Amino acid sequence: MRWRDTVRTATEAVRTHRLRSALTMLGILIGITAVILTVGLGNGAKADVRDQINELGTNILVVSPGSTTDSDGLRGGFGSASTLTTQDAAALASADNAPDVQAVAAVTSSSVSLVNGDTNWTTTIMGTTPSWQEVRSREVTSGRFIDQDDVDDAALVVVLGPDTADELFDGGNAVGQTVTYDGTSLEVIGVLEELSSSEQTSNNDLAIVPESTYAERLVGGSDRNSVSSIYVKASSEGALSAAYQEADATLLNLHGITSADDADFSIATQESILTAASSVDKTMTVMLGGIAVISLLVGGIGVMNIMLVSVTERIREIGLRKAIGARPRNIRRQFLVEASVLGLAGGLLGVLLGIVGAVLLPRFADARVILSVPASLLAIAMAIGIGVVFGVYPASRAARLAPIDALRNE
Repeated sequence: MRWRDTVRTATEAVRTHRLRSALTMLGILIGITAVILTVGLGNGAKADVRDQINELGTNILVVSPGSTTDSDGLRGGFGSASTLTTQDAAALASADNAPDVQAVAAVTSSSVSLVNGDTNWTTTIMGTTPSWQEVRSREVTSGRFIDQDDVDDAALVVVLGPDTADELFDGGNAVGQTVTYDGTSLEVIGVLEELSSSEQTSNNDLAIVPESTYAERLVGGSDRNSVSSIYVKASSEGALSAAYQEADATLLNLHGITSADDADFSIATQESILTAASSVDKTMTVMLGGIAVISLLVGGIGVMNIMLVSVTERIREIGLRKAIGARPRNIRRQFLVEASVLGLAGGLLGVLLGIVGAVLLPRFADARVILSVPASLLAIAMAIGIGVVFGVYPASRAARLAPIDALRNE
């Protein structure tokens, strides 16, 4: 029997028992759909994280303070100490200390409640310098950003994030209006451009004031030179590693630390943040993928069961074929092709359903699904492979039947 005849016979056998074949393919279909959507969700999550990192800049270093230890020996987390100062930021901005650094912005922040008339909103207020705009690559949609004159005069001005402006001014024009913090009025001089792909509310919900205004006229504090973090922008993405080494060496020298293991600060790159987030997404993808594999195994068991039933029902047919000269390999091939047809059909339908799910899922859930062509082709190959693997035993059983026993079977 030629391959074309074998495929035609196998296809006809599947079509003859439509309901049984459909139920058999259901397990494979569900498994393949799960594989397609799992990979798509993983790709979508990774793309979302990369978009956020790209918007903030891939050549950014974030320097954070070290940890604290209280009198009882309780250690705080990184960032709980006040080990970074404005002097550190000035040293990092020096071309002599860090030639591969393009710009530096020190930031001091706290959570405050801003008031506009009868409306109030709790947000993050940040004291910084004009270089923050360059470092973070943020534009203003209206008004202007803070300038050096504002810093020198400790001016009572503020630049609002888009979400903060909407909450305080109900979507109206905020520039030229005033907001109040703890009895002090601040003139709104600008509104930042929205980061559209960012899911972190802190990127769009914030209020920026000059660092001198923050330290001298608003929040203050016991150590007005300390900062919460320092953002360092490398001259290019390729110079990020060099900028990292220069920043690390400069701060170690300033703080009088001889061993990097004793550093009272930490430096993180956007790429490291991306790696950490991608690692979490990968773990979730693997977990969901495991569920999909279980579904595929259940589908494979269904294929084996239905093929065993098919062998039992067609014993006389098998005996007749052997009696007229069919070899065991021909019988085995016929049933393997039949199992492969079931796997292929289930795989194709599963991919189709996965594509439909990828289109519909973002409309009902806050999830981004990016389909992968290689993953789809691999899923189809897996479906065929499952059909073959789980069809081997039934096909071998059919091939081993003796013609006389098969013909004598009732």
